[in-house]
Amino acid sequence: MAEVHIIGQIIGGRSFPSKSIFCRWGIWAGSGWKLIEGLKEGQTQVDSPVLDDISFWCHPIDVHFAVKSLQGWPKLHLQVYHLDEFGRIEIFGYGFIHIPSSPGVHEISCLTWRPAAASLLQKLRRFFLGGGPYLRNPDLVLSSAERYRLRTESMGEVYVELGVILRNFQTFGVEV
Repeated sequence: MAEVHIIGQIIGGRSFPSKSIFCRWGIWAGSGWKLIEGLKEGQTQVDSPVLDDISFWCHPIDVHFAVKSLQGWPKLHLQVYHLDEFGRIEIFGYGFIHIPSSPGVHEISCLTWRPAAASLLQKLRRFFLGGGPYLRNPDLVLSSAERYRLRTESMGEVYVELGVILRNFQTFGVEV
């Protein structure tokens, strides 16, 4: 079987409305992809930068897949959350990136968004109490067919560095 190794890190996030943010992540792959080793999901620590608006997580990603089909090439989905001084957690952004299909090291920037408050009451509630609209099914982020109906607002940016290693692709007649 052909194999794909994805080794890298979620470096950090920038330009979010406030500090003390963390990121939950996961790798989605199609049915022709079998996880051999590594974790397909995880969470970074909370970082509260003092001087700059960039939070550093440097959270490692190391997964190894066996591939039967190129359909369902992996995607990395990200959810950025804010942790306030009262311990409340609020969604600050959703985003995803396609894992590059070419071998090598790739530096990728992922723009994030969140559902926009529809009414003035929701905006006031979000400002004073935190919270606000969120996705009941975060897998909706990966589906472009359903996402166009959402009212969203832009949020910050997440930086990811990924190394992709392809093995035995030519042996099985696969050219990427």
